[in-house]
Amino acid sequence: MLIAHLSDLHLGAQPTDRFDRVIAYIGSLREPVDAVLVTGDVADHGLDAEYAAFGRLRKLGVPVLAVPGNHDDPAAFRTDRAETVAGVLFALCDSSVPGHAEGWLDDGTLRWLDGTLAAAAGTPAFVCCHHPPVPVGKPAADQVRQLGAGRLADVLRRHPDVLAVLCGHVHSAAVGTFAGVPVLAAPGVESTMVLPWEPEDRPEPPPALAFHLVEDGRLTTHYRLCVP
Repeated sequence: MLIAHLSDLHLGAQPTDRFDRVIAYIGSLREPVDAVLVTGDVADHGLDAEYAAFGRLRKLGVPVLAVPGNHDDPAAFRTDRAETVAGVLFALCDSSVPGHAEGWLDDGTLRWLDGTLAAAAGTPAFVCCHHPPVPVGKPAADQVRQLGAGRLADVLRRHPDVLAVLCGHVHSAAVGTFAGVPVLAAPGVESTMVLPWEPEDRPEPPPALAFHLVEDGRLTTHYRLCVP
């Protein structure tokens, strides 16, 4: 199974050329992906016109799964919910908090997640949300990560079929571990975070995405720039 993982489109913040470049890149693949996952901040202002532009992903002809971010209108999404694609379960969780940049999985979401993973025991699964549950090494980003993440860790430890936590928010291709599970953040489509050790005036990189490949229960992730 092959998943294209995008995040932080921020449609409406600027012209859609970077988003269009990502769509063209996915459409040019020699083998189609099985699904596209978008981990939040689809829109910059939560406007109908921004979500209408997001609909252009549908022309790829594959399932499009999405969770809300802190810039989104949660009413535009169906969470918390589970989707199974090609034998892999995607647990789509809403970590957004209205009016706040930081994230939080409420008790109802965690109960739902625990029950969903238990019911799907034996099935490879991804837990998907916008906010990473771990720090990434930049203070401004770490202050607005997912708070209270120890509660999520308790759930993950009960479910060994979880392959990874898939997230976004930090506008950086980042990899960490949490509760014994990989945390894989997709790059930002709209922009890339400047890390503390990088020059502030470095050129803006092209938009990028992650490919998650699941074979025989094993996960491999590749990050790619979407160059013209």
